Amino acid sequence: MFESAELGHRIKKSVYEEEVPTLRVALLEVQNELQQLAEFSVIILVGGLDGSGRGATVNLLNEWMDPRHIQTHGMGEPSDEELDRPMMWRFWRSLPPKGKIGVFFGSWYTWPILNRVNGITQQADLDQSLARAKRLEKMLVDEGALLIKLWLHLSREQQEKRLKALEKNPQTRWKVTERDWKRYKAYDNFRAVHETVIRQTSTAEAPWMVIEGQDDNYRNLTVGNIVLKAIRNRLEHGKTQAPKAPPPPLMPSLDCLHLLKTLNMGQAVDKAIFRKQLKKYQAKLGLLMRHPKFKYMSVIAVFEGNDAAGKGGAIRRITRAIDARSYQVIPIAAPTEEERAQPYLWRFWRHLPRKGRVCIFDRSWYGRVLVERVEGYCSPADWMRAYSEINDFEAQMVRHHLVVVKFWLAISQDEQLRRFEEREKTSFKRFKITEEDWRNREKWEEYVQAVCDMVDRTSTSAAPWTLVEANNKYFARIKVLKTLCRTIEDKLKELEASGIDYLDKPQKKRALSL
Repeated sequence: MFESAELGHRIKKSVYEEEVPTLRVALLEVQNELQQLAEFSVIILVGGLDGSGRGATVNLLNEWMDPRHIQTHGMGEPSDEELDRPMMWRFWRSLPPKGKIGVFFGSWYTWPILNRVNGITQQADLDQSLARAKRLEKMLVDEGALLIKLWLHLSREQQEKRLKALEKNPQTRWKVTERDWKRYKAYDNFRAVHETVIRQTSTAEAPWMVIEGQDDNYRNLTVGNIVLKAIRNRLEHGKTQAPKAPPPPLMPSLDCLHLLKTLNMGQAVDKAIFRKQLKKYQAKLGLLMRHPKFKYMSVIAVFEGNDAAGKGGAIRRITRAIDARSYQVIPIAAPTEEERAQPYLWRFWRHLPRKGRVCIFDRSWYGRVLVERVEGYCSPADWMRAYSEINDFEAQMVRHHLVVVKFWLAISQDEQLRRFEEREKTSFKRFKITEEDWRNREKWEEYVQAVCDMVDRTSTSAAPWTLVEANNKYFARIKVLKTLCRTIEDKLKELEASGIDYLDKPQKKRALSL
């Protein structure tokens, strides 16, 4: 696979000096056009062997282009904050907005490769990591990003020669460490793993460009021209897309049932029983969060439901039971301009909690398959692909000991009308009702269909939906609290049984590959 990158390509200094000025001007021009249009972002991954010039390549891009509009990320050892989240979180939050260029020196491939070479993980773990990387890249490209993946290669002999040359020069001696020589001794293992990574993850939408790193002049010109051509081609021709299919007609959900219509909406709890159970489960929730093993997990509580279904009231019953320092409530409204410049999941990625914390989403990433679908804010292709992207996102959270609890609060159409009219008549509730709420009632059946499809496609064993019959608010609030307590309790038992100490260093390293 690397044979063509070991041919010893060289470019004379005179040729290099003649071509560089023209190339730099062209790069600055396309970068300026990219910034002015702000229609897509550019993500550049720089990978390869030690001594192949990765750091020099990153510095070169910043030198040849305007560094004010390049976000450079050197992804070395993760911080404790990063280790508290899924492996991809440190990359999710660092993605460049539209109009900018993000350069990653070290990427989502780095730790899976290192851990496989060092024997911390097995081939199956690497395969799973690569599959997740491909899904992430597919999502980024579908969201409009231009992904450029550069792999700098050296033969074993070239790497040894490069390391010795750097070590011999007093000005570059610092670049060569004991770790570099240790990795050199494992060259054959690295090469085998690198071949696997490139073979499995070089796709039509995000191919790897393998570049010979022996000659600096050849490497620099090749990298510069690859970046120039990719950005220019995108600016001139736009994103290549398949023809958009018309919106699919309303049809039964996958199990041929309207799940919401099978709910027993008559379930109720009287006020006296509600007060007793409320105290019981609020106390239990508080105790669970003080469990010694809770510091190794975190909780994501997602609240979706019909307008006026009582999401806010259910959330308040949870927050009253726990320490205000340990939770955050994220209300989701229309995206801001900053959020529109990123993939749609970005505004949720950024709020993932640290270990020992609770994050409550009042509305969530499911807006893509609900309101955006029904109101036509995104194309059918966008909301259809969102199901698998959401499942992958939630699976990564659960794999990292984030407990995902999802509630759909359902009320009948008649009960919603009653609550709407009550809100209009009550002065301190009037702010809760808007013209949009009334307009949404006209699309009741379309929302029912969207919810049924959402539950069918995203209620997984890792993150199942809990459907809450919410015509009676007392019943709904107790069901929410009971479900949350039971889910946390089950996870704590799992952690106790497994004996996992997430703060152990080997466990942390392995998590970076998962």
